[in-house]
Amino acid sequence: MRLRRASSDDAAAIAAIYAPYVTDSAVSFETEAPDAASMRSRIEAGGDLYPWLIAEEEGAPLGYAYASAFRARPAYRYAVETSVYLAAGAQGRGIGRTLYAALIRTLEAQGFAQAIGAVTLPNDASVRLHEALGFEQAGVYRQVGYKLGAWHDVGLWQRPLAPVANPPREPAPFAAIGIR
Repeated sequence: MRLRRASSDDAAAIAAIYAPYVTDSAVSFETEAPDAASMRSRIEAGGDLYPWLIAEEEGAPLGYAYASAFRARPAYRYAVETSVYLAAGAQGRGIGRTLYAALIRTLEAQGFAQAIGAVTLPNDASVRLHEALGFEQAGVYRQVGYKLGAWHDVGLWQRPLAPVANPPREPAPFAAIGIR
């Protein structure tokens, strides 16, 4: 298995991995699976600040992980929301943990202060993954998403990425930490 930075060229593969989470489950609260063009826009919107990583085996995509802005207001710029998705059949092989750990290391090197993972509940596998990588439950939004005929809770898991500094250092782009 090889991990690398995802690019807009990976948009179709990433869209294909993500689609079942949208159409067949409540894991994602999107109701229509984004196409390759939409996913390309999301990857490009991350720019050099919010990483997207992809795992592949013999050129076949197995999963991806990415970070995005936690909230839009400037005071939140030191925190990121993190996500990881695996292709059908790639679960249970340690790929998600490897991808997510690589994303966390990247975010730490960039100087982000906190990572937040939002998990539709129940989702024991995602909860175990987050907790295995040092996330702690920070709260639950109750019945905030309605999908597939039911209301769903969203649990928030939080992980420190860097010591809290006052003033904090601005997160660095990939190039500043040697990731291209």
